[in-house]
Amino acid sequence: MSITLYHCHQSRSMRSLWLLKELGLEFELKVMPFGRALREPEYLAVHPLGRVPCLVDGDVTLFESLAICQYLCETYDDGTLGRAAGHRERIEWLQWLHYSETVLIHGQMLTQQYLVIEDETLRSPLLQKLETRRLEKSLEVLNDALDGRDYMLASGFTAVDTAMGFSVYMADRFTSLSNYPNVAAYFERLRARPAFQASEPALDDPLRVYTQDRYGEFGR
Repeated sequence: MSITLYHCHQSRSMRSLWLLKELGLEFELKVMPFGRALREPEYLAVHPLGRVPCLVDGDVTLFESLAICQYLCETYDDGTLGRAAGHRERIEWLQWLHYSETVLIHGQMLTQQYLVIEDETLRSPLLQKLETRRLEKSLEVLNDALDGRDYMLASGFTAVDTAMGFSVYMADRFTSLSNYPNVAAYFERLRARPAFQASEPALDDPLRVYTQDRYGEFGR
């Protein structure tokens, strides 16, 4: 089969791009800018909601990042990155895979507040504060889970870490990971992986979403 990934830099599709690279699969990458290009009829024919990621593999089309993760592991992994039904770590693998979205949603809300809503008068300081605190509470749970572990599962790096790693990548834009030492160390391990580095856009790439390290009360 021929795999195609539709991708916007520093979005959920980074999870899929990273995992494809960890799996060592050949694929075509179609990098798209945020905005009108996602609403063009040609792309809406592929993804009816006009968002990313969207993965096309032969006659299979998937456009949910965590579903893409499970599909790629079940279809192409040898058991290193995925955990099949019946595996002793299967339940924990699923738990942390989907908890990655719990962490991420707060970063997405803060992205809307600080980047998508360009008119500052329309932004909500109350919502910004609330979502920052919710993000931090989700990181507390993650910090506890990583106590004594290098990765989300005791056995080592899996596809779950590509999902959770992107969530932490997003969280790092809006709060200080130094308050969560296990998370900070985890993120440094992930950032050192060649597949992660190959999935992050260059600093001078004009299609980057985030143009600074931090935003909000932690901004710099």
